Amino acid sequence: MSATPTLGFLLHDVARLLRKRFEQRAKCLGLTRSQWQTLAYLSNNEGIHQGGLAEILEIEPITLVRILDKLAERGLIERRQHPTDRRIWLLYMREEAHPLLAEMRELGDVTRGEALEGISVEQREQLYQILSVMKTNLVQACRTPVEENETNDG
Repeated sequence: MSATPTLGFLLHDVARLLRKRFEQRAKCLGLTRSQWQTLAYLSNNEGIHQGGLAEILEIEPITLVRILDKLAERGLIERRQHPTDRRIWLLYMREEAHPLLAEMRELGDVTRGEALEGISVEQREQLYQILSVMKTNLVQACRTPVEENETNDG
């Protein structure tokens, strides 16, 4: 096995270390990682139902319910009943969450700055372009069933 990490391992490690460093900074906010991730995704998807948010977060709906209960107890989110389907709850941010989100964004900016230190503006733009193309390719690939005989060339 090569000492050079594969692209997948390198991307995973960078993402893990970004989360770890953000968590170190965000500890003062009194939120768990799952809580701040939920708030971050909800801020971009207000009015989504619980099942849809669980899918975006890639967690089980029952796990999300527990996270939402804690956020609701802190007065950061609210559940509203769907206007035509009483079984569905829609999720919204409360005003109290917005200053917290602003702090989270600032901490994220500082963390990204640490990660991108020494990388030129041109290199950053190229990195974002490459990662965006990779994401688009993989989203498209995930919509296509994998052939049973398909081999992994790497």
